[in-house]
Amino acid sequence: MVELLGTRASRKEDPRLLAGHGRFGADVQRPRTLHLRVVRSSVAAGRILEVATQAARDLPGVVAVFSAADLPGDLRIPVRLTVRGIDLSEHLQPVLASTHVRYVGEPVAVVVAEDAYTAEDGAELVEVDIEPGDVLLHAPDADDSRIAADFTLGYGDVDAAFGSAEHVVSLDFHVGRHTAVPMEPRSLVVEVGPDGHLDIYGSTKVPVFNRQVLADLLGMDAYDIRMHHVDAGGGFGVRGEFYPEDFLAPWVARRLGKPVAWTEDRAEHLVAVNHSREQHHRIEVALDADGVIMGLRDDVWHDNGGYIRTHGVIVPELTLAMLPGPYRVPAYSGRVRVALTNKTPCGTYRAPGRFEGTTVREQLFDLAADTLGMDRIELRRRNLLTSAELPLDRPLDALGTDMLLDSGDYGGLMERALSRVDELGWHDLVRQGRDAGRLLGIGVSNFLEKSGLGPHDTADVEITSTGRVRVHSGGTSLGQGIETVLAQVVADELGVAMEAIEVINGDSQLQPYGTGSWASRSTVMAGNAVRGAGQAVAARVRELAGRALEVEPGDLELVAGTVRVRGVPDCSLTLAQVWGASQPSSELLGADEPAGLWARHRFSVDHMTYPYGTHVCLVEVDPGTGGVAVRGYLVAYEVGRAINPQLVEGQLLGGVAQGVGGALLEQFQYDDAGQPQATTFMDYLMPTASEIPDIELIVSEDVPATTNALGVRGAGEGGLTGAGAAIASAVSDAVRVPAVPQLPLSPGVVLGLLAAGARTTRGVEKDRTEHIGSPTID
Repeated sequence: MVELLGTRASRKEDPRLLAGHGRFGADVQRPRTLHLRVVRSSVAAGRILEVATQAARDLPGVVAVFSAADLPGDLRIPVRLTVRGIDLSEHLQPVLASTHVRYVGEPVAVVVAEDAYTAEDGAELVEVDIEPGDVLLHAPDADDSRIAADFTLGYGDVDAAFGSAEHVVSLDFHVGRHTAVPMEPRSLVVEVGPDGHLDIYGSTKVPVFNRQVLADLLGMDAYDIRMHHVDAGGGFGVRGEFYPEDFLAPWVARRLGKPVAWTEDRAEHLVAVNHSREQHHRIEVALDADGVIMGLRDDVWHDNGGYIRTHGVIVPELTLAMLPGPYRVPAYSGRVRVALTNKTPCGTYRAPGRFEGTTVREQLFDLAADTLGMDRIELRRRNLLTSAELPLDRPLDALGTDMLLDSGDYGGLMERALSRVDELGWHDLVRQGRDAGRLLGIGVSNFLEKSGLGPHDTADVEITSTGRVRVHSGGTSLGQGIETVLAQVVADELGVAMEAIEVINGDSQLQPYGTGSWASRSTVMAGNAVRGAGQAVAARVRELAGRALEVEPGDLELVAGTVRVRGVPDCSLTLAQVWGASQPSSELLGADEPAGLWARHRFSVDHMTYPYGTHVCLVEVDPGTGGVAVRGYLVAYEVGRAINPQLVEGQLLGGVAQGVGGALLEQFQYDDAGQPQATTFMDYLMPTASEIPDIELIVSEDVPATTNALGVRGAGEGGLTGAGAAIASAVSDAVRVPAVPQLPLSPGVVLGLLAAGARTTRGVEKDRTEHIGSPTID
C-alpha cells in the first residue's frame, strides 16, 4: 500500500462542504427554540445607573429579559493560559456588566424572544443609563491603576553590551489594532435535556476547556455538558474562546428550560470578539563596528482593551520571548506593560506576538543596516544563528516551557529564498521601474515561529465491526484540514484507505481529554497522539491475528484493510475478522483481556517546536495617492515534515493574505469618546483577491523536528508571521527611507513618508546614544 504521509491527499472535509452538507452552529435547529440578543454598551467608560427592561418585556414575543442583577453573583470568565504566576483576577471580564462598563460593545443585558427579529427589536427597547467616565485610548498614558501586568524577560549583560557598542540604533514603532474576521460569525445552539443535561453546538477551538469553565460557572458536573462537533467557517485565534455569550446562552436555556440559539451579526463581531496586535515599541540594538549584534532591548506598551480575557497576557509574553528570533543575540532585555484601555479586549490572532515582534525587529535591522552603510541582507547574514550553533538552549521561556531551538538552517533557507527572487527577476523589475520613475521596492524578513505547544493531547482509535476506523481526536476542525491530516496518519499505521476512516474532532463526550486546536499545534500534538493510538491498535491487531493464523505478530503486516503474513499474501484476515476475534465471545480472547480493537494514547512534550522562514515582498507605491500594491510575494518556510503539502501551502497562502490586510488595510480606530469607527466592512478594510498577488512558496522539509516522532514543526502561522515585516521593508525601500514608523501603512501614512523624506525615519548617530527612530505619522 502506498504511504500516505507526505502526499497531496484530497481533503476529507471537502465533499460534504462543497455539497452543502456541512453542519455549522446556526444550522442546528430544535423545535420551540428561543432566540437570544445581547444588549451592549454604547458608552466606552462609565458607571451604570439603571438598566430599564420593562419596555422590552412588554413587547409581544419577548419571553424574558435578564441583566446582571438576575445572575447568581458576580461571575467572571477565568484565564485559560496563565503567565508567570501573575494574578489577573481583578481584571477579568464579567459575563454581564453590573456597575461599570469599559468598552463599547460590552454585554449589559440579554433579551430572549420567540424569534431572532423580535429579540433584536426587544434589545433596542432596553434603556441603559450610563454616567460617562474618563476614557483611556492610548496605552502609554495609563497610570498604575490601569496596568494589569508589568514584567521583563531577558538574559546576559545588556548594559555592558550597549555601553561598549560601536553603534546603537533605536526605533519607535506602533503596530495597529486589528483582528481576525472569519467568514462565519460565532453562533451557539443550546438544548436542555429533561435531566438538565446540556447539549451545545457551536463551541470550537477548546471545547473541553470551555465545558469545564461553563460547568464551574453553572455549578454543574462537566459530564452533564456535551460539546458537539460542528464545522466552522474559520477561527484564526479569535473564535472558540470562552466569551460572555458562551455562558449566557446555556444559562438562559437552563433558566427557561427551552432550547436557545444565538448568532452574532458582523457589527457585533467587530466590537465583541478579541481584538489583537496593538503595541507601542521602543526598540534598540547594539552593534560592533562590523554590524554584529551585541545586545537587543525593547520597551513595549501592550494595549489590551477593557479586560483580561482567557488568553491572559500570553500575547505580550510571546512578543518578548520570540523577539530575538533566529538571530545570535548575546544579551537581551525586554519589558512589557499591559495597559487596560477603553477598547474591545484583546486576545490572540494568528501569529500573536510574533507578527508584532518580527515586524518591529526586522524594521530595526533595516534601519541599522542603513545607519552602518551596510546591505540589509549582509547584516542579517552576519547575525543569523548557524546550524552548528544549534541546538541552542536560549535562556528564555514562553508559555511555561524553556526555549530550546532544536535544529535549523536559518541562513540556508534565506539564501534559497533570495536565489528564487533572482530567478523571478524582481531586482530587474525594480531597476527598470525606477528608471521609468516608478516607486518599486523589495523587502525581506526572517522569522522564528513556535508550534506544538503541549503539554499533552489525547486521541482514541478504534476499528469497527466492518473494518472501518474511527478516530476521536482532541483537536477541533476550524477549516485547516485536520480531518485529512489525522486520517493520513492513522491510515499509514493501520494500512487502510482514507475512505475507510472517520475522524471526529471536538466532541467532548467522545474525547473528554482533548486540549483543542490552537497555536499551530494540531498536527504536532493531535497527529502524534493519533499515531500513538494507531500503533497500539495495530499491535493489538497483529497479536490477535497472530493467534488466529498461528504465526508470530512480528511476521504480520497491515495492508489494504487486511493483516497478512509477510511474503504470503493469501494467508491473511480482514480487519473485520480480527474485530470479531476481539469480541467477548471469541475463543481467541483470554479471560482477562479487554474486548475490542481500541486504544487511547496521550502524547506529551516538554518543549515546543520552532518552524522558521523568510518572506520576500515586491511592492509599488503610487506617489499621488500613497496606495501600496503588492506586486509579488515569496514565502520560504521550514516545516520539518509536511504530512500533506497541499494543506501546508493553503495555510501559507491564507496567512499571506491576512498579513497583507494587517500591513496595509485593517485597523480599528476610535474617536476621542472611545466610539469605534470601524463596525462594518465599509470602514474595516480587508484585502480582496485584487490586493493579493501570485505567491511563490518554498515549503522546506530539510530539518525535521527532533521533538516528536512525526518530525513535524507546524505550519499554521508562518504565512503571516513575517508578512508585516516584509511589506514594511519593501515600502521603505520603495519610498527610499530606512524604516517606516507603523502598521498599517495606510495611504496617509505613506504620503507622510514621501513628504517628510528621510527626516522622519532617520537621525544622525552621535556618541552611540542618540535616538535613531521614527515618529508615528498620522
